[in-house]
Amino acid sequence: MNKKKVMFIASTGGHLTELLQLKDMFSKYDYCLITEKTKSNLYLKDVYKNNVHFLIYGTKHHFFTYIFKLFFNCFISLFYYLKYRPNYIITTGVHTAGPMCCLGKIFGSKIIYIETFANMVTKTSTGKFLYPICDKFIVQWESMLKLYPKADFGGWIF
Repeated sequence: MNKKKVMFIASTGGHLTELLQLKDMFSKYDYCLITEKTKSNLYLKDVYKNNVHFLIYGTKHHFFTYIFKLFFNCFISLFYYLKYRPNYIITTGVHTAGPMCCLGKIFGSKIIYIETFANMVTKTSTGKFLYPICDKFIVQWESMLKLYPKADFGGWIF
């Protein structure tokens, strides 16, 4: 039996920490993990070997370099998407996940977005952007169902 191909993608920091709460699922799928390359993330290569790949780290605080890095990450995302051709893309956000989810939607992958635990009463930018195209949108707080009425309440990921 062929395992479903699943791409797990998140920006570094809290979004990645949340996504890694799903690591028990990894063995059930033909998976890859994609995040931003930072010194704090390099250990992931030791843990997940050839199943982890990196995008360029970028922060919105430096607008011009951020735009350049985001543009370049779109091309890197296209490369990884075409390499893996996942059936599903699961993400906790943020900006690194947007281009990959858009590519996935264009090429027929199912998109599963988990809105961050950090937001109880406001939408994230990525959540607002991806909500209309997600096949499943999960919130971790019941209060978020008012903002995302078609979402599923999944409870805390931690």
